[in-house]
Amino acid sequence: MRTPLVFAVSAALVAGTALGLAPAAHAAEPGIRFVDIAGDGGTILKANVVTPAGADGSTRYPVIVLPTSWAMPQIEYLAQARKLADSGYVVVSYNSRGFWQSGGEIETAGPKDVADASKVIDWALANTPADPAKVGMAGVSYGAGISLLASAHDKRIKAVAALSGWADLIESIYSGRTQHLQAAALLGGAGYLTGRPGPELQGILRDFLSSNLAKEGEMIAWGRERSAATYLDRINANGAAIMLGNAWGDTIFPPNQYASFYEKLQGPKRLEFRPGDHATAEATGLFGLPNDTWTSTQRWFDHYLKGVDNGIDREQPVQLKSRSTGGYEGYPDWKSVGANERKIALAGTQKIWANVDSGANGGVVLLSNVLDQFLKTPPVASIPLLPRSFAGVWQSERYDTAQRVRGTTKLHTTVTSTKESGTLVAYLYDVGPLGLGKLVSNAPYTFHDKTPGKPFAVDLELFSTAYDVPAGHRLALVVDTVDPLYIEHNPTGAQLTFSSPSADPSYVSVPLREK
Repeated sequence: MRTPLVFAVSAALVAGTALGLAPAAHAAEPGIRFVDIAGDGGTILKANVVTPAGADGSTRYPVIVLPTSWAMPQIEYLAQARKLADSGYVVVSYNSRGFWQSGGEIETAGPKDVADASKVIDWALANTPADPAKVGMAGVSYGAGISLLASAHDKRIKAVAALSGWADLIESIYSGRTQHLQAAALLGGAGYLTGRPGPELQGILRDFLSSNLAKEGEMIAWGRERSAATYLDRINANGAAIMLGNAWGDTIFPPNQYASFYEKLQGPKRLEFRPGDHATAEATGLFGLPNDTWTSTQRWFDHYLKGVDNGIDREQPVQLKSRSTGGYEGYPDWKSVGANERKIALAGTQKIWANVDSGANGGVVLLSNVLDQFLKTPPVASIPLLPRSFAGVWQSERYDTAQRVRGTTKLHTTVTSTKESGTLVAYLYDVGPLGLGKLVSNAPYTFHDKTPGKPFAVDLELFSTAYDVPAGHRLALVVDTVDPLYIEHNPTGAQLTFSSPSADPSYVSVPLREK
């Protein structure tokens, strides 16, 4: 795992260095200045402010506050800030506490980070021609999480664009009660390289990566405090217009938790999913290049902060871009995405040995899904060659017509383990005529404290996606016990048996787009 981790961290730092050239090139231009802002407790946050050309204090402008992404420097959003300022916004971007030159320690979107956001808004209203009635927040990744949390605690925030972020931190990196190893290691490594993790974060990382179940309750409580879903009632009461954007293959913050959160929002809202991995859907926009996500973001703010009648409020609020066709599809809500469900029976009994990687896997964090985004080459496996001693395999019939998978595939099965703990990983593959399977989706599932030899039911949601299975292909469900993306909990010599009792048949339910 070390090689992809180093590659991913290095890529982020190289991107930051490239962006770092921007301030030198534009420092002389009017409207851009670099400032220190006193955050919560007086902690200094390094920030930059971009104001519309010709702003002289006689006119008030909508203001957008942008907290930086995890491990990124304060000039991350400068290209987009200049575009927004050209359109009549005051933009304040600041380096989140604990990173780079900002003071304090990394709080991982804790209470101090939320308080910082309000302090930055205070500063903007006091030191720029910002309109106190037209305050917005936006950000990518870490900045998205902080923006959502701030909207629950600061009623002044009227609109939010949360891109490649999280609403539920536990469901993001601990879904299926399984540690997302590469995601956590990437975040931890980048945090140590570019910032100052505090004692609390250091302890959480140590307990998380060492699978310290004695601390599981504390870790979950820590994550809940940092999840916007925990404060859903406050967010709905405050009524900010919230736009959520994410990538289908986000290996740090998978899309399911965003979709679930979106459905529970009661104010103006929009949900956009596109191909890619973590933050890759927004990346080109950070360099000032044309970018659909940032275009939607500005349209969102134009309507809900400036009152522009641009039609975004009349469009279908759920906008999905297929991994296969690259075209956009609009839906009235998330539950309409996979309106048709096709069940594939998982008949018979299959027994597999644990602790061995069968060859089916979810790929590499920040690499595999980028290849899928740009080259349409997801991780592959030869389904006929998967060793049946280590992988359970069930296949559908060949389809006469294309099957447009949309939404969340659900697995229901019965498992019997020879040990009290274990991990399984489910994969859905698009299998061509020669048996080559292209990964459609996957998800892990971990259990503890089960009685050896006693069957128990498993219900697992795979990560949501939009993928077209061509005519003449079939779908295959593969289950094994080891994947480099996740920490597994299989004792040595464990065996898992998958069965389909007549009283409770096993199946995989695949959501399909209506014809």
